[in-house]
Amino acid sequence: MWNLLGIIIAFIVIIILIRRKFNFGLSLILGSIIVVLFSLPEIKPIEVPKALSKALIYDFDTQLFDFQTVELAILLTLIYILAKCMQETGAIEKMIKSLRSIFYKGGTLGVIPAVYGLMPVPGGALFSAPLIDKEGEKFKLSQSQKNFLNVWFRHIWFPIFPVSSAMMLIIGSDFANIDIYELIAANFPAFIAFIMIGIIYLKFFIKKNPISKTTQKKEYDGLIYLLPPVIPIITYIILFSIFTLIGIENLKDFQRTIFIIGVVLSIISLYYLIKIDWKKYYEILKRSLSFNLAFAIIGIMILRQMIEVSEANEIIATIIGDLPFHAIFIIIIIPLIMGLITGYNFGAIALSYFLVEPFFEYSGLNNIGFASLIFISSLVGYLISPIHLCNVVSSDYLKTDTTRIYKMYIPAVSLLLIIQTCFVVLFYR
Repeated sequence: MWNLLGIIIAFIVIIILIRRKFNFGLSLILGSIIVVLFSLPEIKPIEVPKALSKALIYDFDTQLFDFQTVELAILLTLIYILAKCMQETGAIEKMIKSLRSIFYKGGTLGVIPAVYGLMPVPGGALFSAPLIDKEGEKFKLSQSQKNFLNVWFRHIWFPIFPVSSAMMLIIGSDFANIDIYELIAANFPAFIAFIMIGIIYLKFFIKKNPISKTTQKKEYDGLIYLLPPVIPIITYIILFSIFTLIGIENLKDFQRTIFIIGVVLSIISLYYLIKIDWKKYYEILKRSLSFNLAFAIIGIMILRQMIEVSEANEIIATIIGDLPFHAIFIIIIIPLIMGLITGYNFGAIALSYFLVEPFFEYSGLNNIGFASLIFISSLVGYLISPIHLCNVVSSDYLKTDTTRIYKMYIPAVSLLLIIQTCFVVLFYR
C-alpha cells in the first residue's frame, strides 16, 4: 500500500504547488518523484528508467520510438507563440473593431470575448474585460453580469476547438487515442448548449434595458485576422483528405504533425496580413517564445508513466469501484473536482484521466464517449474554479468578487453537463 500512499501525497503536493502558482510542469515532475520513492519497495528499480524513457521518446518493451511528447511540446509552444503574436501585433484589436461595427446591438457582449477565446492564452479574459465593461454600461449591466458574460463566452469554443492544449492531450495515444474530429463531433452538443445558455443569459440581462437603434458604418477589414486561428483547421482538413485519397492508414498518428504545419502557416500568414517590418516581427516572435507548456507536457507524460509503474491507479479504482456509485458518475465527478481545485483544464485532464480509466469498461461507453465526458466535466470544473485565471483577472478588473457569479454559474454548468451526459449515454454506448 506504499504506492497508494505515494499517489495521495503526490497529488496533495501537486495541487498545493499549482495553487501557489508554482510551475505546472515542475510540480508534476516533483509529484512523479514522490510516486517513485514510495513505490520502490513494490516495483523493480529498472522499471523507473524504462518508464521515464517511454514517457519521453523510446519504449523499451516494444523497441519503438514514440515522438508524441516531443510533437505535443512543439505544437503547444507554437500555439502560444501565435496567440501572443496576434495580441502584440494588434491583429486582435483590429478584428474586434470590425466585429463591434457588425454586432452593435448587444451582440458584442458575446462576440468580443468569444473572439478573444480563439487565442488560448492563460488569463485571456483580461483582454476583453475593458471592452465588456464599456459595452455593458450601455445596457446598465451589473459588474457581476459583465463578469459572467466575459468568462462564459470566452470559453464557448473549448468543446470543439482543435487547436487547444487540452484537446491535443486527450486524443493522444497515451490517453484516448482517437481522431480529433471524433471528439469534436461528440462534444458538439456541449458547444451548442454553451452558445444557447450564454445567449439566454445575455438576453435576460439586457431585456429591461433599451437597445440602441442607431446604425453605424460596418467595417469588414479586420475580419481578415480571423484567418490565422482557422488556418490549422483548414490545413488539417486538406491534408487529411489527401492522405485518405492516397491510402495512408493510421491517420491519427499524423494529427499532431499536421497541426504543427498548420500553426506554422498561421504564424507566417499573420506576418503578411499585418504588413509589419520583418525585424519587428522577429522581435515579437522572440518575446512570445515560452517553454512552460512544453515543460508541462513532459511533466504530464512522466507522471502518467510513473503512476502506471506503481500500479496504484488500479488500487484506487478498486477502492472507488466499491462505492455505491455508477461508473459514469465517477467518470464525471473526478475530472470536475480536478478542474475545480487546479483551475486548469489541461491539468485536470492530465491528473484525472488515469484515475478514471479503470472505470471505462464498467461505464458502457465507447472510447469516444468516455473521452468526451472526461473532457467536458473537467472543462466545467475548470470554468467555475475560483483559481481559474480568467475568473481571477476578469473579477479583478471589473471590481467584483468571483463568488458573486456562482448563482449564474451553477445552473448554467449543471444544464451544460446534463445535456452532454445524456447525449453521450444515448449515442456513444
